[in-house]
Amino acid sequence: MLRWSRDPDRWLRRTSIICQLGAKKSTDLDLLYACIEANLDDPDFFLRKAIGWALRQYAWTDPDEVRRYVAARTDRLSPLSRREALRNVGP
Repeated sequence: MLRWSRDPDRWLRRTSIICQLGAKKSTDLDLLYACIEANLDDPDFFLRKAIGWALRQYAWTDPDEVRRYVAARTDRLSPLSRREALRNVGP
């Protein structure tokens, strides 16, 4: 997944970000954050949406952690990613 997170193919990069959507408490946060970090500056809509989606799903398990992560990267996360990440938990 780490290799995919830096692949030229945006669909592989997107897959690396959302590969743990159903993992809940088993989510590997180091992997999730590494895959997100590798794509934070990409302007692609589908990548930005995937970042928000992955964070929103994990927020059902640990909303405080997602709030912390979003707050720490508020200057780099796109508005779309932030909005999606915090959709169900608030700022």
